[in-house]
Amino acid sequence: MDFTIRRAQISDSSSLTDISFAAKRVWNYPEQYYDIWKDELTITPVYIAENRVYLAEANGAVLGYFSIVEVREDFWAGKVFVKKGFWLEHIFINPIYIGQGIGTCLMAYASTLCLQENILLLHVFSDPNANGFYDRLGATYIGESPSSIEGRTVSVYELTFIRKGTPSLR
Repeated sequence: MDFTIRRAQISDSSSLTDISFAAKRVWNYPEQYYDIWKDELTITPVYIAENRVYLAEANGAVLGYFSIVEVREDFWAGKVFVKKGFWLEHIFINPIYIGQGIGTCLMAYASTLCLQENILLLHVFSDPNANGFYDRLGATYIGESPSSIEGRTVSVYELTFIRKGTPSLR
């Protein structure tokens, strides 16, 4: 599939939010989880303006996106410890296009972007259903962290970017 990757614009916020919720719903989580995740999954114009948000599109349709945020100080979000540094906060693909390599292409783009900006490490809180994706990328599994959902954990990964002839994931 041919598509382009570009920086998200403020006008993309509702499309990206729709993709966030649709992609998360693939896993058939209980409906009450989406109320808890509402703020996490909603991509506002301010979020786009303040973070690195890039999307893949083809023929005017948004296929998926990723976002990288910089956390300037360690902090606790409830029971979740968030380390200072750069985080891959979101990567979501419209369910219609899952399995077509879009996520892998977006991560290759993120790798190049990170190297250009001298970001050599991204932290990731991974939905348990996405662990295989990060394993295939060569991410390092760090451990488990409490989730925003009581009694549930998410996996913590690190993506390390190495400077060689061609930017790539490790």
